[in-house]
Amino acid sequence: MQQIILMSDPRVAAVPVHECDEPLVDVRLDGSLPVDLRQADRAETFSFLRVGVLDRLIKAQAALPDGLRLLFVEGYRPPALQRHYFEEYSDELRAAHPDWSADRIHVAASRYVSPPDIAPHSAGAAVDLTLVDPDGRELDLGTPMNASPEDSAEACYTAAENIDATARTNRDVLSAALTAAGLVNYPTEWWHWSYGDRYWALATNAKAARYGPCELD
Repeated sequence: MQQIILMSDPRVAAVPVHECDEPLVDVRLDGSLPVDLRQADRAETFSFLRVGVLDRLIKAQAALPDGLRLLFVEGYRPPALQRHYFEEYSDELRAAHPDWSADRIHVAASRYVSPPDIAPHSAGAAVDLTLVDPDGRELDLGTPMNASPEDSAEACYTAAENIDATARTNRDVLSAALTAAGLVNYPTEWWHWSYGDRYWALATNAKAARYGPCELD
């Protein structure tokens, strides 16, 4: 498995943000992508994304084979909710590993939830998604979406070897379409893709991120 740069890596936080003030749009109202409602009860803003990210998702979907479509699950996440998720998961790790230092907890938590100050979801730059067939049935991608490293024996990692051939093929199809459209994957989560945020900038050698954390009015 390739070396993974985690969200907690200082190189991510060091990337400057040149905010372009691009608006957030509601993917449900756009109608280009099927939208799953599993996150709707956590935040009404789950279906928002920056315009540039949505445009790239539409391009990626058009490149999928055999009538497959992207199933949008979660986009924008308010900073306060992102902080809650990060602290909640950190508390779980702390309870399971009382001997771990604060720094180790922080790094381990960032495999699964981004630190709030640099979170791509809070910039409207990240999306959690999967693939569905022409009848709307989710394809097998090896783990449920949002499976933690602990629950999945790290099969949630995009390049994990402990998944079957069908799941590997489906992940490769998803990755090919999204990468060609300009998005980057967070390698510990096969479902997490982003464009224009700090992690994207570091991964693509861009001079700065286009989108920083924002509040949805």
